[in-house]
Amino acid sequence: MKLTLKILAIVLSALLCLALALLLTAYALTRDAALDFEKLSLKGGAAVTVFAADGSEADLPRGGGTARIQELPAYLPNAFVAVEDKRFYSHGGLDYRRMAKAAMKNLASFSFREGASTISQQLIKNTHLSGEKTIKRKLKEIKLAKLLEKNYSKQEILELYLNSIYFGHSAFGIDSAARFYFGKAPKELSPAESATLAALVKSPNRYSPFRDAEKCLSRRNFVLSLMKEQNYLSDSEYAAAKAEPLPAEPSEEVKPSSYFSLALEELALLLPDAGSGEPLKVYTYLDRSLQEKLEQTTTDCDCSLLVCGNEGHSVKAFHSTCGLLRRLPASTIKPLAVYAPAIEEDLVSPATPVLDEKTDFGGYCPENYDKTYGGYLSVRDALARSANVPAVRILNELGVDKAAKYLKKMALPLCDEDKTLALALGGMREGFTLKEIADGYSVFANGGRFSPSAFIERVEDARGNILYARDSLSKMEERQVFSEETCSLVDSMLKTAVKEGTAKKLRGLNFEVCAKTGTGGTDKGNTDAYTIAYTLRDTVAVWLGNRDNSPIDASGGGMPCNLALSVLQTLYQDSPPPDFSPCENVVEAALDQEEYEKNHRLLLADPASPSYLSLHELFKKSALPQGVSSKFSAPKIQTPLIQVKNGAVTLILCQTYYYDYVVKRESDGQISTIYSGKYREEIVDNSVEGGKTYTYSVTPVYQGIEGETVKLPSVHIEKSSGELPDDWWND
Repeated sequence: MKLTLKILAIVLSALLCLALALLLTAYALTRDAALDFEKLSLKGGAAVTVFAADGSEADLPRGGGTARIQELPAYLPNAFVAVEDKRFYSHGGLDYRRMAKAAMKNLASFSFREGASTISQQLIKNTHLSGEKTIKRKLKEIKLAKLLEKNYSKQEILELYLNSIYFGHSAFGIDSAARFYFGKAPKELSPAESATLAALVKSPNRYSPFRDAEKCLSRRNFVLSLMKEQNYLSDSEYAAAKAEPLPAEPSEEVKPSSYFSLALEELALLLPDAGSGEPLKVYTYLDRSLQEKLEQTTTDCDCSLLVCGNEGHSVKAFHSTCGLLRRLPASTIKPLAVYAPAIEEDLVSPATPVLDEKTDFGGYCPENYDKTYGGYLSVRDALARSANVPAVRILNELGVDKAAKYLKKMALPLCDEDKTLALALGGMREGFTLKEIADGYSVFANGGRFSPSAFIERVEDARGNILYARDSLSKMEERQVFSEETCSLVDSMLKTAVKEGTAKKLRGLNFEVCAKTGTGGTDKGNTDAYTIAYTLRDTVAVWLGNRDNSPIDASGGGMPCNLALSVLQTLYQDSPPPDFSPCENVVEAALDQEEYEKNHRLLLADPASPSYLSLHELFKKSALPQGVSSKFSAPKIQTPLIQVKNGAVTLILCQTYYYDYVVKRESDGQISTIYSGKYREEIVDNSVEGGKTYTYSVTPVYQGIEGETVKLPSVHIEKSSGELPDDWWND
């Protein structure tokens, strides 16, 4: 018994010593922790601060100011109490029951997943402490929460708390959130709207109604059920609130600019819990002067304009009157889904002739925009003119599945319904965003490498620690889609579209630019008009349309081309971009012009050919035409026609006007030259005699080189009725 008491005393003493040690340690760790009344005065900064590329801070809209608790309907703060701290009105800053329960769960899972912070603790964390998960920080939080409860009433704490929460999308504080999500002051919020905002607190970016409406609705209804359970709502109020719809889009009153809206969307994807803890600094690629230029754009319809730096895959400026919509890409899809893949697969080259005529492709009958057709066009001309039938014809040979694989590599995935020949003209179910299309075009300027563009360069916490850096990640994301040779050829063809094609409004620029236009619509009129232009340095994308798909006053790429021209002039007013570098595996080859135009065949020109009889085009070294013409080094002609009429022989030569010709005649063993000279369409021999048979031969000659002699069928000249026979004297 004495031994047991002795052991018990030792254990108690050890526990007391341990407790004392813990108390002393806690005191030592938290002795400098003190309430900062200035931070609690709500004059502190927002949870997320955004910066432009020059380091200047963005002026994000924050709402109308501080919301006063006495002006709010009771169910608004109670929604937060119900879901975040149901014993708020009864504890002194710490909920020991929740703390014990959380500790047991954390011990069981060997983690710190379960939290037990009260509203008072959350307020302290939001205003005084960092988001790091350490014992020291937690001890400071506990001490300061208790001090907070001693110095402020419950209503004051609730007011401070509601005005210090980050609600996502740059909405900081209950006033900003109410105006951003619902376009009204906090005092005007309904129970359902109050519950929606309370639902966001756990993770503003994950539960945003504009990002995941289903998840938001589920959590909002969970908050409403807690409010009913804790007697903050009656049964009828609960039923009415649960039936109320979520907001469909942000209110324009406190909506950030187009650029910062998407930057904050990107932040939510990179760091889903951003802003719910300590303040963050978000550094973007925004070019302020360029952004101002884009925001000065005025049109009679909705518009979107984007500028992306190619090398760093960085969005420098973005302006839109309707957000980042998904739209059918029209003809802007042609280089991405048709021409570049077909060149990569060595199916075509810029010189390849392709037939532009009305064609039925198994029930699909595409038409050109103006319903006219050009016969055989080179691939270069077909793309520059944006002819529809050639694009469909090439896709038909390439295969839609193969095109889809290339699009997928550029983060432009297709669903099964989209995999039809209509893809060549941008026909699909949902389409792509302007940013996604621009990212695809930047592949050509980057030698075939793809990486999605980004708004955010890096994110830092309050102490300057880097939580995310774009530079290191973008290289990891980069992947090769096309070869450098393919991109060089596409660049060249899209320069032709600027010089003499659908994007010729850009041809006055004093630097190299590639561009493609696109127009889509219905029988009622055009609904989408695009210009995608890029230099070696940047990609500029312009879209005009209406969010409700109503027709716009645009007959083609002219309007967006003018806007792109203005942006490019602003972009390079001080320093033009460098020219595109030649690709060592792309060569210029001379083609036989006559063979190309008459027979629609790619045949390398004879080395002896005069320059004016050759076409020059670019090819991959690995995909040059195999045949070589010899029509000048070994002249050759088609067999001429021969006719006998009115006692004369006429030779009709083929249309090979660049040869000289030697025409000989043989009769009775006698050979004579009847013509030697330049091309003539007809050579007439009037010196023939009746009753004789003649054989003619024609030899083409080029610069003294005799070609293959062509022997013609023999002809017999009949005697005329009044002519005496040769042996008349024997009668």
